[in-house]
Amino acid sequence: MTSPAPRTPRQVADAYVEAISDLDPLVATGLGTRPGDDRLPDTSPAGAEAEAELLRRTLTELDRVLAEDPALADDPVERRCARLLRERLTAALDLHEAGEHLRSVSNLFSPVHAIRQVFSLMPTQSTEDWAVLGRRLARVPEAYRGYCASLSAGAAQGLFAAPRQVHTVVGQLDEWLTGPYFAGLVAAGPDELRGDLDAAAQAADAAVAEVRDFLRDQYAPRAEGTPDAVGRERYVRFARSWNGSDLGVDRGLEEAYAWGWAEHQRILAEQRTLAELVLPGSTPMEAMRWLNEHGEAVEGVEPVRQRLQSMMDEAVDALDGVHFDIAEPVRRVEAMIAPPGSAAAPYYTRPTQDFSRPGRTWLPTMGKDRFPLWDLVSTWYHEGVPGHHLQLAQWAYVSGELSTYQTSLGMVSANAEGWALYAERLMDELGFLGDAGARLGYLDAQQMRAVRVVIDIGMHLELPIPDDAEGAVADHRGRPWTPELARAFFGENCGRDPEFLDSELVRYLGMPGQAISYKLGERAWLAGRAAAQQARGADFDLKAWHMAALAQGSLGLDDLEAELAQL
Repeated sequence: MTSPAPRTPRQVADAYVEAISDLDPLVATGLGTRPGDDRLPDTSPAGAEAEAELLRRTLTELDRVLAEDPALADDPVERRCARLLRERLTAALDLHEAGEHLRSVSNLFSPVHAIRQVFSLMPTQSTEDWAVLGRRLARVPEAYRGYCASLSAGAAQGLFAAPRQVHTVVGQLDEWLTGPYFAGLVAAGPDELRGDLDAAAQAADAAVAEVRDFLRDQYAPRAEGTPDAVGRERYVRFARSWNGSDLGVDRGLEEAYAWGWAEHQRILAEQRTLAELVLPGSTPMEAMRWLNEHGEAVEGVEPVRQRLQSMMDEAVDALDGVHFDIAEPVRRVEAMIAPPGSAAAPYYTRPTQDFSRPGRTWLPTMGKDRFPLWDLVSTWYHEGVPGHHLQLAQWAYVSGELSTYQTSLGMVSANAEGWALYAERLMDELGFLGDAGARLGYLDAQQMRAVRVVIDIGMHLELPIPDDAEGAVADHRGRPWTPELARAFFGENCGRDPEFLDSELVRYLGMPGQAISYKLGERAWLAGRAAAQQARGADFDLKAWHMAALAQGSLGLDDLEAELAQL
């Protein structure tokens, strides 16, 4: 039976979710809506074109719905959904038409990573769960061949990823193969499926080796000479995708760059004051190195996982009913250890829409067995509660009142990462970072995000290093940023390990515009809160504002501050 035509923007949006789930089964697994689906997406150029055609049809359908009932524009929920859907789909279509899917190589979000990650999201409680996983695992070789075909099609058009990205991913795939990863994944499977699971895992691991060999031996030599910097035109396109705003107009990128530099200097002054409390007479970097060696630390991978779990559980208990109203399903969040071969940064995976799989935070151990806590406390407020988990799980909780699209696929990085950075600041405002070491970790996290704005825009647009720059880049004032200068500057202004900083730099170069979404998003959240406070005066209720803000679902930077100000 043919489904009735959508009559509202929310219905158009959710019809898109169903249609994209047909084309990209990873979407449905993330949402938890099709647990028996054992397919993988078509990663070939034909698969990408099918998804682009769906974008075009959905935009046409949205135009039809709004033309047939102009009054829908007066409904705030429908209005927000329509604006979000149009902005997100046109941004995605712009990237497709520029051929970016034909050179998608990065150390974090490329198709080769997404296909591996989906297996960590699949249920494994029953024999049937394992059977579904095994059937999907058997499809990995085909999916990885499609990915290589897309890269080859891009190469034929002269579209290449930079060698730095290629070599980094080759190194990651080498690490996956030391396990090998997929063989380890199925080791806990039931005996009655042992033969099928082992055969599928062996084929999947062999496909990983084929992708590695293709990237190393065929693609990398042809990509030589491709610059790390993507230039203004490509950067504007990517920045819109991550931020939900065209930052290329009215010198928006230059304004963000200057503001990021001012934030760097403001935070540095505060760091210098706090470093004196941690280690009298020290610089911020010296104080952070001292904390690495002498501050509180957890020994062992499982003990640190348990510590992070306790931290989130305690935050839920402390915040619920006081600063948030946390629904029972949202209270559950799991601390996990990231599989080897991941990027160095911690990350979060959202719950399914029905909460059958909880939200999870993931800690990459990078082969370490000792974990200083000074820089983990604020980070887990960011990844867990009240950061990513509280926002994205709350979106799942209210998805029936909005739309699945507004609370999942329509997520804008600047909204989500901005909230998570706002959450860190909120915990500082509420006194949860009273320990000088933990607060220096919070400032280090803030500084890292300010530096990201500077070097991400600076490297890709090759902007001049500011005239008041100090340290390793002082002799290069007025000259364009390069990856080497950015790495030196980053190393002087971030207390994380060198391996982490190296991974981050590759990430910024491979995901242009994503790194700026944290601070720009936080700026919008803070400005929206300040405007709401000013408008309501003594009647402003922070808990009520938080819950109303989280009930809006996703918004891009073009709308976020204005919508928050009205709550």
